[in-house]
Amino acid sequence: MKKSFFKILVRLNKAILPSYYDHDLSKLSNLQKAIIGYRYWALTNSLK
Repeated sequence: MKKSFFKILVRLNKAILPSYYDHDLSKLSNLQKAIIGYRYWALTNSLK
């Protein structure tokens, strides 16, 4: 149940939220860093 919820959440994040993988992390705003952290949190929970 929990794993499938996070898998769906990761798919939604991929479709809706922007990707910052090619940007320099030190030059991102706090909001952009929060988006990266949220996407990372959802991804790691979907892999557990």
